[in-house]
Amino acid sequence: MASTEGLVPITRSFLASYYDNYPFQPLSDNVSSLTSQIRSLANDLVQENPPSQDEKLLIEEADRQPPHKIDENMWKNREHIEEIIFLLERSHWPTAPSTPDDEELANGFGKLSEKFQNTLNTLKSFQSMNSERVFNTVMTYMPQDFRGTLIRQQRERSERNKQAEVDALINSGGSIRDRYALLWRQQMERRRQLAQLGSATGVYKTLVKYLVGVPQVLLDFVRQINDDDGPMEEQRHRYGPPLYSLTAMLICIRLFLLLSWGRYNANKLKRHQVAVLEQAVNVYTSEFERFIRFISEVFANSPFFISAEVAGALETGKNDEYKEISVAAGKSYEVSFTVDSVNSYIAWDFSLVQGKMSMDIGFSVECTNLSGEKTLILPYRRYESDQGNFCTCVVGNYKLIWDNSYSAFFKKVLRYKVDCIPPVVEPAQSTAEVE
Repeated sequence: MASTEGLVPITRSFLASYYDNYPFQPLSDNVSSLTSQIRSLANDLVQENPPSQDEKLLIEEADRQPPHKIDENMWKNREHIEEIIFLLERSHWPTAPSTPDDEELANGFGKLSEKFQNTLNTLKSFQSMNSERVFNTVMTYMPQDFRGTLIRQQRERSERNKQAEVDALINSGGSIRDRYALLWRQQMERRRQLAQLGSATGVYKTLVKYLVGVPQVLLDFVRQINDDDGPMEEQRHRYGPPLYSLTAMLICIRLFLLLSWGRYNANKLKRHQVAVLEQAVNVYTSEFERFIRFISEVFANSPFFISAEVAGALETGKNDEYKEISVAAGKSYEVSFTVDSVNSYIAWDFSLVQGKMSMDIGFSVECTNLSGEKTLILPYRRYESDQGNFCTCVVGNYKLIWDNSYSAFFKKVLRYKVDCIPPVVEPAQSTAEVE
């Protein structure tokens, strides 16, 4: 078993510094322009003929923002790629080729289907390898005896049951959409089980007691890793936007194909429409595969645990971020906080970046309550530097003011850090915890 001594789970601050070393080269401008073009072509088809119920559902999805989570977008891309491959299969074409133009179009569709199949294989491989990497990394921190074997057996049994559930749905005639709804529910169930294990709640209390020797750092990791504002939020912030754009592009491609198939006999595809479709597919598949290769490298090199010293240094650095602002002669500078809870703390630390002459700046703090009444919290006084804080007694808007209006000639370069810290509320103990 790998040692966890002195280790803590990765933090969002750590991932921020780690991701600085992995900037993603922006998507091609063609992603945005072709998405707009293909959606415009789809809109033209809807105007000519009202959409069916299935078409309406896809239009609604195309109008929504893609999911916020990286893995959910990956599953969405996989689902829509399979739906497009289904549409492009010869047996699902709206009509059999009857002219040389039809045959040429059919051959083109075959090539598009090939491209999507290659991209689907790349995506499946990425998801499988990433899942195995996470599991195997976690297992290196498990006791290397019957307890680790038990965890592996439970995982294998759970995955067999999940696959049987998917097979049953397919055999009963379930659609691609139904299958992916089930796959995502299963993914959420895996997350829920991990979080329960980390929190040792419910039946998992028994499991954790049985698995004496499981490092607490591992339980902490599985409990918090997917929190909405946890470490993975940094991943979503950095790499989510290009993936969301690709998801939106793919949905528009599928929408155009679905609408075209439904109106094929009345309105055959024009050459310029086919050209835009081919361009869109080429750009999507190449850019999406580039994103997968990139994110695979990022994931492969990212650790799950770091030393407590590294985590502490990163948090300290994060909290020590100062800003600098130049306050012109005759002007003032303000920072405002909206405080929703009494007993919050407002704190400040500032100094002037001195030149050859020693200078000062006026500073005061005031509050405007919900009724619009203004109160002076800290009277005006001139400082070269100051640190301070106070506890709020009312909710409202609090304003910190640096005043250089008395100066006729000299600007002041202010270096400052301010913060509003909400009150600490002790969590209520449940009866079970008290016992």
